[in-house]
Amino acid sequence: MAKNSTLLNVVAWLTAVIVSLSVGFGMIGRTLSLPSWLGGATLSVIAGWIVVIGIIVSVIMAIVSSLSN
Repeated sequence: MAKNSTLLNVVAWLTAVIVSLSVGFGMIGRTLSLPSWLGGATLSVIAGWIVVIGIIVSVIMAIVSSLSN
């Protein structure tokens, strides 16, 4: 049972990473943007970079954590 749970956790985590990267790069490329009253395209690009950098750091931390166990 624990093996199935671990596999499900990995699939869920990988799905979250793929979706986050898609949204981040969509914001950077201005495919996705915020309304002007929320900061517009400039803030959208900045938020996109924050998402992408945050996910990359998260992936690196997860890999280091799994290797140290």
